[in-house]
Amino acid sequence: MATAREHNLKIGVSGIRGVVGEFLTPALAADFAQAFGTYVGGGRVVVGRDTRSSGPMIEHAVCCGLLAAGCEVVRVGILPTPTIQVYVGATHARGGIAITASHNPAEYNALKLFNHEGLFFNSYERGELIDLYHQSDFHHSTNAQIRGISDDLERPMRLHFDRVLARVDAAPIRAHAFRLGLDAVNGAGSIVSQRFLREELGCTLEAIAVDPAQTFPRPAEPTPEVLGEVAALVRDRGCALGFAQDPDGDRLAIIDETGRVLDNNDVLALVVDAVLVRLPGDVAVNLTTSAAIDDIARTHGRRVYRTPVGEANVVERMKAVGAVIGGEGSSGGIIFPAVQYCRDSYTGMAFVLDRLAATGEPLSSLAARLPRYFRKMGKAAFAHGRLGPLMQAVEAAFPDAEIDRTDGLKLIWADRSIHVRASNTEPLLRMSVEARQESVCQDLYARVSSALG
Repeated sequence: MATAREHNLKIGVSGIRGVVGEFLTPALAADFAQAFGTYVGGGRVVVGRDTRSSGPMIEHAVCCGLLAAGCEVVRVGILPTPTIQVYVGATHARGGIAITASHNPAEYNALKLFNHEGLFFNSYERGELIDLYHQSDFHHSTNAQIRGISDDLERPMRLHFDRVLARVDAAPIRAHAFRLGLDAVNGAGSIVSQRFLREELGCTLEAIAVDPAQTFPRPAEPTPEVLGEVAALVRDRGCALGFAQDPDGDRLAIIDETGRVLDNNDVLALVVDAVLVRLPGDVAVNLTTSAAIDDIARTHGRRVYRTPVGEANVVERMKAVGAVIGGEGSSGGIIFPAVQYCRDSYTGMAFVLDRLAATGEPLSSLAARLPRYFRKMGKAAFAHGRLGPLMQAVEAAFPDAEIDRTDGLKLIWADRSIHVRASNTEPLLRMSVEARQESVCQDLYARVSSALG
């Protein structure tokens, strides 16, 4: 049972995550929240969540833990994670907790933890918090020290919208009155995304899966394989493009006017190019992100910095080097510091619409001009204790590659790459292969799969 527990409950770069029930329980959530409240030293802590059925239960437990640690709780209700992060930083709270398992299946839930800036904890903060949690060295409030719970349900959206709109030219977007498809997976973006696109940007929506009272109608991660319904809707209703989100609204998938779902790396590439046209500065992305980002940065005379996978890792590097844009291409995660150091689908939506309004071109034409790579991704379960031998087998199969061991194993050549790493959020091994030729990509993927057995 110890091995199963280790694989079904993970404490990682963004917080604590697991399958609700045996592994992520209300008692554990309350303890972790009490540790968090102790670590931030009391004061105001923001709590929001996505639409999972376990959300209210975990939210109650989190609020109990925070109150026990002497915190004042500000509940913001069902909101996208980036909106919660913007609000935490803008209101100078001591910290924040988003109750969401992001792109993981509905049976999961998680506590995403933010510091007073609305950022994921850095490695030092995370280590100290986890030590405190394991030692159970919590503050226990007396009756006189227990503070209250309040709600702030409207201001977070307004703060987030205003920051995004300040960075694009909204008037031409409104003038175009784009018809858009939207699939919010009945998640935290269900209401927020409709308000943003309709009321703030003047778009007409053909929306599906925008009822936060309903369950997820498709797998949570917005990959091309699961977006057939919204893709058909975009094509059949004459939409300029379509957007799809994950349950907490930090990841973004985009569908062009023909109904083709863009590769997530191309989504990030479009936004990176749009930002570098306007602003000076470099780029930071994770190791799995496409080399198309390097090609685009090179045309603008900028540098690309690579980090381990995980939003917190990318943000740390962006802050260190002053990067103006960054993200995680494989997950559709766009990080634009001028709004907030976090993955933000709303920034991505706004910049893509801004580009379409400015150029007058269809999205398919803009995407066709991006550097061309073929990519293939996969995942597989692996037995506990077998990660090292598996990585050694992959490395031995490609002795001529340049090697980067920053995060798992990345093998690099001039025109292709392989990245194999353990997932931060699930008990899986993730594989990513990229090449300029499709046949080379397929061959590399087959050889990696063979090496992994």
